[in-house]
Amino acid sequence: QLQLVESGGGLVQPGGSLRLSCRASGGTLSYRSIGWFRQAPGKGREGVSCIIATDSSPNYIDAVKGRFTISRENAKNTVYLQMNSLKPEDTGVYYCAARLRVCSKDVTDFGSWGQGTQVTVSS
Repeated sequence: QLQLVESGGGLVQPGGSLRLSCRASGGTLSYRSIGWFRQAPGKGREGVSCIIATDSSPNYIDAVKGRFTISRENAKNTVYLQMNSLKPEDTGVYYCAARLRVCSKDVTDFGSWGQGTQVTVSS
C-alpha cells in the first residue's frame, strides 16, 4: 500500500523560501500524478500544484505561478515543491497526494494522502 510522508514545512518570514518533500514507500511515484494541496485555517483543502505521471508536466494555480516549482526525483521516489517569495496567504497545512491518472484539482480524485506539513509565513 502506497504511503506518503511530507516534510520541509516550518515558519518563514514573508519573501522567504521553503522546499517541501513528499517521499513514498510501498509504491512508485513515477507511475503516478502527484498533487500538492493546502488547507488554511477554517478553509477547505485546495489544489496548489500537480505533476503528471506520463511526462512530468507541471501545473499550478494562478496564486503560486512564478513562485512555486514542482519536480520529481524518481531515484528517491520523491516529489518536491519549491516555494519562493512566500506570502502570509500561503500559510496552511500542505499535503501531497497521489493518483494513477492525470492531475486533478478535486481532492476526492486522489486515493493516497500524506499526513501534512505545516507552513507558516509570518513576520
